[in-house]
Amino acid sequence: MTTKRKPGRRPGAADTRGEILTAARKVFAEKGFDKATVRAIAREAEVDPALVHHYFETKEGMFAAAMQLPITPDAVIAVLLEGPREEIAERLVDLILKVTATPETREPMVALIRSAMTNEQAVTMFREFITNALLYQVADRLGVPHLRIEAAFAQMFGVIMGRYVIKLEPLASASHDELVELLVPTIQRYLAV
Repeated sequence: MTTKRKPGRRPGAADTRGEILTAARKVFAEKGFDKATVRAIAREAEVDPALVHHYFETKEGMFAAAMQLPITPDAVIAVLLEGPREEIAERLVDLILKVTATPETREPMVALIRSAMTNEQAVTMFREFITNALLYQVADRLGVPHLRIEAAFAQMFGVIMGRYVIKLEPLASASHDELVELLVPTIQRYLAV
């Protein structure tokens, strides 16, 4: 005979949010972003799926929290899509440079990038998350071909790799304004239709 748990908060001083994040990391690692489900994560954490939604509104938000990413896809999409279309590249470059400017927001992103470079599961999970939760969402809303949005992402990915992983000079020590001025025309060209 199995006993069914009552929905809601667990008794005692359990760190339910932390347990859900631990379960999410495990399920995302095993199944990848696309195949991981809120139900599977709830089952792994031994909580009701509604409780997962209570702590994390979306699977994308849970992934961002589990991977300790400094920003969620919903926040990125909102920033990119608000304002004039001809300024989208400036908003994108500015956002990425600001998010990676400080160690506490940069380090989780760089750790995920490094993991993706050396681990097939991590690269699959990273690719699925970036393309389906972010890039294709923006591309489809703007009417931009997926190839173009991926090229824009690749450009910025290369800048982050060169600046913070390889530490190429003078890229690594270039100012925010220098990089915005340099990168915006190229990124805008990818996003113009």
